[in-house]
Amino acid sequence: MIRVGIAGIGFMGMVHYLTYRKIRGVKVAAICEKNFPERLAGDWRAIKGNFGPQGQKMDLSGITKYAEFDAMLADPNLDLIDICLPPAAHAAMTIAALKAGKHVVCEKPIALKPSDATRMVDAARRAGKLLSIGQVLSFFPQYQYAYEVAQSGKFGRLLGGQFKRMISDPLWMRDFYDPEKCGGPMLDLHIHDAHFIRLMFGMPKAVQSVGTMRGQVVERFSTQFLFDPPRMVTAVCGVIGQQGRPFTQGFEIYFEKATLLFDYAALAKVDDAVTPLTVLSDDGKVTRPKLGSADPMEGFLGELGDVVRAVQTGKPSPRLDGQLARDAVVLCQKQTESVVRGRAVKV
Repeated sequence: MIRVGIAGIGFMGMVHYLTYRKIRGVKVAAICEKNFPERLAGDWRAIKGNFGPQGQKMDLSGITKYAEFDAMLADPNLDLIDICLPPAAHAAMTIAALKAGKHVVCEKPIALKPSDATRMVDAARRAGKLLSIGQVLSFFPQYQYAYEVAQSGKFGRLLGGQFKRMISDPLWMRDFYDPEKCGGPMLDLHIHDAHFIRLMFGMPKAVQSVGTMRGQVVERFSTQFLFDPPRMVTAVCGVIGQQGRPFTQGFEIYFEKATLLFDYAALAKVDDAVTPLTVLSDDGKVTRPKLGSADPMEGFLGELGDVVRAVQTGKPSPRLDGQLARDAVVLCQKQTESVVRGRAVKV
C-alpha cells in the first residue's frame, strides 16, 4: 500500500484526494494545510473550481493532519508527497520532500523558471526517488487518443498540428499576472499545450511568437514551433476581454493517413460549442472514435493512476517525467522571449 501525504487542500488538492480514493493500492494517509485550518477539520465547503465537484464536509477520520509541511515530511509512514500548492512553492517543497526520502508528484507547472525545474530534476536523481509532474492534459480522452495513435503509428507519420487554448480574463485569480507567483497565461494555461507538443513532436530548434504583453507576462500570443526537418506546428493561447467565452481548447493534428479534429468552447448562458474528436481519413471516411466518459475527473484518474504505477514499479511515467515538464517550461520561457524581442528565438 502506497501512503500519500497531500500538501495544500485547495481545489486541486481536493481533486487529488477524491481521485486517490478510486485507485487500488494507494491511501491518503496525511494532509497538510497551513492557511485554512477549517479544512484540516474536514470543512471543504468553500473550495470551488471550474469543473468537477464542489467542496463539502469531508470525513477525514484516520488521516493525519499537519499544519506545517516539514512536520508532514518527517512522517515515516508516507511514501509519496503530493504537492498541490501555488507554483512559486513547487521547487523548494519538492526538493525538501525528495531530500526527506519521499517520492513526489507535483502539480503543473513544475516551476516558474527552468533553473528551478532543473534543480528539482537533479534532486530526484540524487535522491533516487521519482518525480512526477501533474501535466494531466494527455490523459483527457481526446488528447490521449491522439497520443496513443501517434505512439502506435496507426495513421502513419506525425506531420504537424495546430493547438489553441483561450480563456476570458480570470478576474477571480489575484496573482494570475504575477511572474513570480503564477506566471500568467503562458505558465498557467499554455503550459498544457507546450507539454503536449513536446510529448508528441519532440523539442523544436526555435520558436517564433507574436503577441501582447500585460506587465511582465505575455497576455495573448501565437507561436510557430520550428523543427528540423520542418513541421507545421502552431499554437495560440491567452486571455480575451469577453467574459462570455470563459474557456476554449482544441486542435487539428495531421498524420500521413488522417487528420484529427477537436474543438470545445464554453459559452455563457447558451449551449457550449463542441466538435467531438473526429478522424478524417485519407480514404474519405469521417469517424468519431468512442472515447468513454467526458468527465474531466477521469483524466485525473488516469494521471494519478500512472503516478501510483510508477511508484509501484520504480519506472517513471513517460508522460509525467520531470525532464519533460522542465522542457515545457523552457518552451514557455523562449516564447515569452520571442514576443519581447520580436524575432525567432533558439531553444
